[in-house]
Amino acid sequence: MKLYKYPHVSEWKALCERPSQNQENLSEQVKSVFDEVKINGDKALNFFTEKFDGAILNDLKVSESEINEAKSLVSAELKSAIKTASENIRKFHESQQEEKEIIETTEGVFCWRESRAIENIGIYIPGGTAPLFSTVLMLGIPANIAGCKNIALCSPPDKNGKINPAILFTADLAGIKNIFKVGGCQAIAGLTFGTETIPKVDKIFGPGNQYVTFAKQFALNYNVAIDIPAGPSEVLVIADETSIPAFVASDLLSQAEHGTDSQVILLSNSENIINKINFEIEKQLAGLPRKEIAEIALLNSKSILLNSIDDAIEFSNFYAPEHLILSIENSEKFTNKITNAGSVFLGNFSPESAGDYASGTNHTLPTNGFAKNYSGVSLDSFVKKITFQNITKNGIKNIGKTIISMAETEELIAHKNAVSVRLKYLENEN
Repeated sequence: MKLYKYPHVSEWKALCERPSQNQENLSEQVKSVFDEVKINGDKALNFFTEKFDGAILNDLKVSESEINEAKSLVSAELKSAIKTASENIRKFHESQQEEKEIIETTEGVFCWRESRAIENIGIYIPGGTAPLFSTVLMLGIPANIAGCKNIALCSPPDKNGKINPAILFTADLAGIKNIFKVGGCQAIAGLTFGTETIPKVDKIFGPGNQYVTFAKQFALNYNVAIDIPAGPSEVLVIADETSIPAFVASDLLSQAEHGTDSQVILLSNSENIINKINFEIEKQLAGLPRKEIAEIALLNSKSILLNSIDDAIEFSNFYAPEHLILSIENSEKFTNKITNAGSVFLGNFSPESAGDYASGTNHTLPTNGFAKNYSGVSLDSFVKKITFQNITKNGIKNIGKTIISMAETEELIAHKNAVSVRLKYLENEN
């Protein structure tokens, strides 16, 4: 990781740039897939599955027997771990449920808000070298708590036409029954339009490569919502002399191994601690199975020496990281200064991987600086908020003149009349 010493604020923007992705012809490729799926449905999905995944399928939908077979292939130890994580994630997301509260804004004017589940949800789960079965928990559990009626999950099959057993076991545990062997941007197209087998959905969730990410954004053109703008994974760690270098190095590498386009940033007020952490990175890197991936990611990563922890917090807010780790003394005292971050991990014993898997918080988070204006996925991501008002006779009398005055000024006379006729009615009633 290249070291930058005491950069001026004017240099921060350049230091915060993420690795650029080659999107040449990406739009054309995704549009071509969408057009094919829209016209040819399942036939197109089967074609692309054979082309991109090398799998020839008889049925896109995962059968009950395939789910049962997957359960038998998952070890008892992993089943236990997934169940523990599931309980923690459920507990945290159930705490986000809101009770209806009726507010009397003016005497006789009652207003409140109620949640309604988004009925049709699509979940995309990557397969390949890192099958993200943990994301099934992060999306399936809040969807079920919210009361989403129809949940469709898509994940790419291997060359034998199989989805990773851990993904199927976890989906079944999360109560997801409609699982489809489709990956890539063709899966997003299938969820966008619906096919003979895959249902059309109202909102699509889940991570993926640049094709999936672009396809989700493309789906917005067809009135399908998405969770958040998501890109390559990232972590920013702020460390001082009280940090444990081996811990910090492991946190940085845990993100670097996600993909070659991941980015990790280390900030500190101590050059000594930066050197110790970088030494630990080299030491731990040698033993990683995904060493080559992490090495490329580290080329896009930076160590930055700043004057103080306050400066580091300010830089972090400017960067707006997906994950922020405060490996500093009295980390809790700095939480009120954090304005832009997807999820924050405090102290030496809060690794980012805890949030990825089992602490209970959601790991579907905004990247690429979108933590400045987006939250991570939560129970609210799966519901709509509908406002209600109930105005009594006394209430319309109390608020009527206010409405009339405002409507007249905006020259919307029908708006004014909607109140005037009611007030006149009440006068005549008396």
